Amino acid sequence: MTAGFTGPAGPGPSSLRKGGGSAAPGAGATAVGAGVAAPEGGSRRGALPALASAHPLGEQLPAVYADDDFALRFVSGLDTVLAPVFTVLDCLEAYFTPALAPEDFLGWLTDWVGTELDGTEPLPLRRHAVASAVALHRVRGTRRGLSAAVELAFGVRPRITESGGATWSARPLGPFPGSPRPALHVSLRVPDPSSVDPYRLRSVVAAARPAHLPFTAEVTALTSPEGT
Repeated sequence: MTAGFTGPAGPGPSSLRKGGGSAAPGAGATAVGAGVAAPEGGSRRGALPALASAHPLGEQLPAVYADDDFALRFVSGLDTVLAPVFTVLDCLEAYFTPALAPEDFLGWLTDWVGTELDGTEPLPLRRHAVASAVALHRVRGTRRGLSAAVELAFGVRPRITESGGATWSARPLGPFPGSPRPALHVSLRVPDPSSVDPYRLRSVVAAARPAHLPFTAEVTALTSPEGT
């Protein structure tokens, strides 16, 4: 079974991402916790029962209000609102650490660092993708970078055939390596081709390939060695 696609040279379609979010993290939420799954479409930052404020407003009021029960109770309500804000600010470094960031915020990080993910991958894989994004950007547009991007997205190292080449000759006017017609072919061999979205493969290749190369991408069945 084979599914193949041909794509012209041009920028990769980043709009195919399903992940990320259109609302800012922190909007409309009732729970908090780094690494805890957020409710669909929401965030886990919000009011928590018995969460004490790191900077109670009552302690900062003028002395004349120190014995005013109504004033102290009034500002304690504001402490309840501000306590999660202070907690987030105190833990802000963890939000930008891929291994510790809350899952809903991780979706934003994947967009910000330009990973080639669609948001459906397992959480550990998404964390790894964010952590390795800078290293992948350094080799973007190279054979190594393309192979790493496809392997990160699908867990399988692809077979890459390209028209370029390199060689050396002890004599001048030697033949040029490679093919004069630019081309790139990426083949992903998996046990079950129906489990891989070929459109997804095409989008990853389009984003990570050398920008000037037209390409083809296919998903094929991994044949078992003879005698097994």
